[in-house]
Amino acid sequence: MNKSVLIVEDVFVVANNIRIILKKAGFRVTAIAKSYEQAVESVEKERPDLVLLDIFLAGDKTGIDLAKWLKVRDIAFVYLSANSNKTTQDLANETEPYGFLVKPFRERDVLVTLDIALYLHTQKSTLLDREHRLAESPRPVAFPGIIGQSASLKKVLHMVEVVAATDTSVLLLGESGTGKEGIAAAIHQNSTRKGKPMINVNCAALPASVIESELFGHERGAFTGAYEQRIGKFEQAHGGTIFLDEIGEMPMDMQVKLLRVLQEKEIDRIGGKRSFRVDIRIIAATNLKLENEVMEGRFRMDLYYRLNVFPIQLPPLRDREEDIGLLAEYFVQHFCALHGMPKKELSPKAAAALSAYPWPGNVRELQHLMERTVLLTPEDTIAQVALPVLDTFKLPGNKGPRVKTIQEMETEHIRSVLQMCNGKVSGPGGAAEMLKLPYSTLIAKIRKLGIRTEKYFH
Repeated sequence: MNKSVLIVEDVFVVANNIRIILKKAGFRVTAIAKSYEQAVESVEKERPDLVLLDIFLAGDKTGIDLAKWLKVRDIAFVYLSANSNKTTQDLANETEPYGFLVKPFRERDVLVTLDIALYLHTQKSTLLDREHRLAESPRPVAFPGIIGQSASLKKVLHMVEVVAATDTSVLLLGESGTGKEGIAAAIHQNSTRKGKPMINVNCAALPASVIESELFGHERGAFTGAYEQRIGKFEQAHGGTIFLDEIGEMPMDMQVKLLRVLQEKEIDRIGGKRSFRVDIRIIAATNLKLENEVMEGRFRMDLYYRLNVFPIQLPPLRDREEDIGLLAEYFVQHFCALHGMPKKELSPKAAAALSAYPWPGNVRELQHLMERTVLLTPEDTIAQVALPVLDTFKLPGNKGPRVKTIQEMETEHIRSVLQMCNGKVSGPGGAAEMLKLPYSTLIAKIRKLGIRTEKYFH
């Protein structure tokens, strides 16, 4: 049977346009409702597979109110929206929609968004069923290398347990250094693909000029310098998992190609004459808020919703206070063994200082600090740890200092270098040279951080 759709839109021209698009594509429109009350009445009369609803409706109740009602009844919904303000957008996001269509939209936008929304709803229903089965009959799950017993970490590991054995795409969210790569590895190791390859790709580290070749491969002679065939990361991951770290840094043209891989399970090598089927599970990660990247036009909305089937938010280390001591002890013993040194232990004073520190660099910062401490401590007991001195400032209405984030400090540092270079980014004496960064990497950072280089020209 064709999928049924309810249209909730109080502007007839818009609603009728959508109805024509859906009818031509084979969908069945159950009704066109102009208000919250009409929509409720229509759903109770005939439950649709999906609802397209305008955020702003005639009457006292909005599309967001209707979305909450639909969510309780497990009915998928997609918002229709003009350019709304951030407050409205945030309220809409809290209802966990299956997509957004921003007016004016094209026919293709409507059909792609509905396809993704129906896919998401199916996947979420499957995962919910799996969670219920796990609760009734739990199975052993291994998390090697993941240390901690805090409630926030246990919540993450429970989500890993639910999703690991499926082929569902996973989106790992959280600050830099929170351990996203370790969680990705845990998902792979507890999946049916654990005997197959897991290929890690750092999207931010790949120059724009080579990223397509790295991901999709190329044939010999495809371009100048292509002296031999290259098998790309997606083909290397065939049968297994590909982990796309810093997915928010992927260029827009590559986002289109990634969306095709997710939808069609096919890739094209550069210079190739045929497509290759790939059987892969995609895990992506980012420290950016992708909803903002979508709103700013830097990340495709359709790709965001295709990846965001099962998001897992990783907590910062400052919210895992009871895990800091356990992690520190683990790293001390690990690095003692790695460097062939006798075992050492942390003094109570050193352990207390570690627990009181806010760890802006998260687990990665703790790991690096403990390795340095082990190498610099000849005694069997680590009496103290040389913790960094943080640049702090107070916020209005806050008690005590707030630690500047790594992003804030990075922004300030790049701005100060641009000031020194009079806004010059590339070439001799430019900011890229001074920071020892490739020009393309620095430009990507400047765009991500919203730095205006023209301010520094004299």
